[in-house]
Amino acid sequence: METRIEELEGKYVATLEGEMDTAAAMEAEEVLKPLYHSEGKDVIIDCRKLEYIASSGLRILISILKGAKAGGSRVVMRGVNDDIKNVFKLTGFIDLFEYEG
Repeated sequence: METRIEELEGKYVATLEGEMDTAAAMEAEEVLKPLYHSEGKDVIIDCRKLEYIASSGLRILISILKGAKAGGSRVVMRGVNDDIKNVFKLTGFIDLFEYEG
């Protein structure tokens, strides 16, 4: 699992690659923690190369969403594949996020 954050055009872009199982989610959380307080900047979570997400990964996404909304920011999921979308549908997360390409 590879996780990184960049600041582009006044937004935070978090890229998730690989499988976010429970062990990988613990490592990814350390990288993604700054997004819990996005300070008014929108957050884009690039999932184009995300192959799997466990419940611990979903918890991280919700924490990012809560922090961003509290600061007046948006969270946009980018490039979510059908398998991940199905997980979002099954867990009720599908309506919590905005999506693009």
